[in-house]
Amino acid sequence: MSVFLVLEESGGKIKRASWEALAAALKLGPAQEITAVVLGAETDALAAEAAAKPVGKVVRVEHPLLNRYTADGFSLALHQLLQSQTPTYVVFPHTYQVRDYAPALACRMGQVLIGDVTGIEDGPIFTRQLLQGRLNGSYRHGGDGPCFVSVQAGAFRADSLETQGNAAPARIELFTPTIEPVQIRTKPSEPFRESAQTVDLGSAQRIVSVGRGIKGAENLPMIEALAGALGAELAASRPICDNGWLPMERQVGSSGQTVAPKLYLAIGISGAIQHLVGMKGSQCIVAINKDPDAPIFEVADYGIVGDLFEVVPALTEAVKAGRE
Repeated sequence: MSVFLVLEESGGKIKRASWEALAAALKLGPAQEITAVVLGAETDALAAEAAAKPVGKVVRVEHPLLNRYTADGFSLALHQLLQSQTPTYVVFPHTYQVRDYAPALACRMGQVLIGDVTGIEDGPIFTRQLLQGRLNGSYRHGGDGPCFVSVQAGAFRADSLETQGNAAPARIELFTPTIEPVQIRTKPSEPFRESAQTVDLGSAQRIVSVGRGIKGAENLPMIEALAGALGAELAASRPICDNGWLPMERQVGSSGQTVAPKLYLAIGISGAIQHLVGMKGSQCIVAINKDPDAPIFEVADYGIVGDLFEVVPALTEAVKAGRE
């Protein structure tokens, strides 16, 4: 039995979502059975970063045509690697990039992709959400080949991982796929010029999120002050972003980002299922809402029933006083 973990990088560093996928992979087998896979034209630094984590081996999949991501290049390279290694499980972070190429890779190998997994139980049985989180479905792999699984952001705790410590780093191997330029049917353009400004809420440890209870954009500075006092990222439910009060990149929910911070402070958010899907994996959820029957209180660890225009300024001053 072996588990392959395909890592994803951004800006020369492995994404946090990949380490969450590693936490999921460790539920399928011990560290020594896990092979981390990095792809690119030059992967030395990525491989060294992965080798310090609890994995048994790291494979560098290198080819000049993997210098920039293409679905054709990644699926071709991984197909060749998996044919030569035949792992039992192949685990991915459930990112936009993985959603682009992993289904094609699974199809090449005559398998299906169990996508957006939120839990793994003995069996193994994989859990994924249906109908925007209203139901959970349980899935078991029934094929003879590798089982392909992608893991929902925030569903598994990356901060539970430990480095190899004083132990020697995992061994690193090189795999060079055979790829011809004619096989790459798409030509990637330059990254969108505003992408550097995009907020990665999935990596935030503290988030202050605001909903329609804020009433108007003119009241946002009060929320920003609390976020600043806590050293937190500012986020919002969909109505706030639809109204243009905050950019869409700060939306949390089924049509926004999925987050799992240590602290999620929901202010004036009723708790529609579309929002809960994106944040209910948070370690500690604190809700402030004047409606005691708001659905947000069903998932909150701590709830404050009150007028946010009174509670938030008092909470901001208390936080500031506690830091003095």
